[in-house]
Amino acid sequence: MTTSVTNVIGAPTIVAGVDTHSETHHVAVLSATGAKLGDRAVPATAAGYDELLRFVRSFGQIGLIGVEGTGSYGAGLARFLSGEGVPFREVIRPRRAQRRRGKSDPIDAYAAAAQALAEPESLPLAKAGDSAVEQIRVLLIVRRSAVKARVAVIRQIRSMLVTAPEAQRVRWSRYREPELIETIAATRPGSATDSVTAATGSALRRLARRHQYLTAEIDELEDDLRVLVQHTAPAMIATKGYGVITTATLLVTAGANPDRLRSEASFAALCGASPIPASSGKTHRHRLNRGGDRQANWALHQNALSADPRTKSYSTRLRASGKSTKDVLRCLKRAIAREAFRLLVRPDPVPATGDLRQLRHEQGKTLAQVAAILAVEPARISELERGRRPQRRAGDRLPRPPQGRLTPIGASSSDLAGVPHMRRLSTSAPRVCRLRNSPP
Repeated sequence: MTTSVTNVIGAPTIVAGVDTHSETHHVAVLSATGAKLGDRAVPATAAGYDELLRFVRSFGQIGLIGVEGTGSYGAGLARFLSGEGVPFREVIRPRRAQRRRGKSDPIDAYAAAAQALAEPESLPLAKAGDSAVEQIRVLLIVRRSAVKARVAVIRQIRSMLVTAPEAQRVRWSRYREPELIETIAATRPGSATDSVTAATGSALRRLARRHQYLTAEIDELEDDLRVLVQHTAPAMIATKGYGVITTATLLVTAGANPDRLRSEASFAALCGASPIPASSGKTHRHRLNRGGDRQANWALHQNALSADPRTKSYSTRLRASGKSTKDVLRCLKRAIAREAFRLLVRPDPVPATGDLRQLRHEQGKTLAQVAAILAVEPARISELERGRRPQRRAGDRLPRPPQGRLTPIGASSSDLAGVPHMRRLSTSAPRVCRLRNSPP
């Protein structure tokens, strides 16, 4: 865990800066008054990290180490310093315009040390790279590349069918994507060297089978991501509007230590959802933020497009006030970012749902019967029973005698008399259920 900085200048300590590269790291040390004490290049290995730390400690007590690129070349060093309990912060690489005195590894290392000495509290905390969030990040990268490859494959198939021989073009033109892939993959066109038709059929079959392989790979990755996300952020994945991929994306953006973010406003800025003033004269407005993490912004955008009644109500109010579609999306993303930050930093407990199927069987109820009572799709009930979609507010829909009990709208108390536990399966307590002050 990253240690906070306290009284770097007042104590007789030293600060250091590290310019990171793929094969070597260059470290520079400054005194508390800014005097240069020394610098050294070390290999980017475990032995090199240990040598770097011993070199810095030879000058005195470490107050802070500023490390460039803790999310790339400096990731290994950041994990090493965190394990050793050494206080460090991430240093932003200087822009080209700021390098008026030239550029070299020692110059960059001393510049990083100068930042650590001048503004220790304002430097960002580095993400923790040794937790489940790091597992989610690497799996998400692989899935993203697989999805792009699958999109490229279906485009190649569609493009090839445009110029394919007439018989093949007419044969496959009536199929949609799922049936097209399955049917083409099952063909036996013969040797690709026999004719144009055989070569085209063989190429199409190879592309279709590649599509199937990528689809199976994506499904496996999503299953792994679902397990990791449910373990890491159960409250977020259980909230309406947050899917496996959107939750995983926001987790990667926030990191395993989201408390490093000072406020929900800083998280919104990190996601590119903070409002940017765009006023002039008599016009007072804000515009979209085109900065920040665009993958996190995409996740907020997907949530804003969900069929959440709260989203629809807020959108209606914004449109009534005269806001455009872009302004409505901007406001929605900002509100969702506020909710996402709370779910990451201060999540509510999520009750277990693993016993729902057994209890339903004991009551003799089918999925269709429960879905009809709760006015949801049967697939939703099945997902809840299998734990693929836990419900964050499930505990709020359990009976609370003698104060009151929850009954789905449109259903009487007698409809649920045999399945009291099924009240946990509704989609959202404020939308599906109402509280009746009736005796148990």
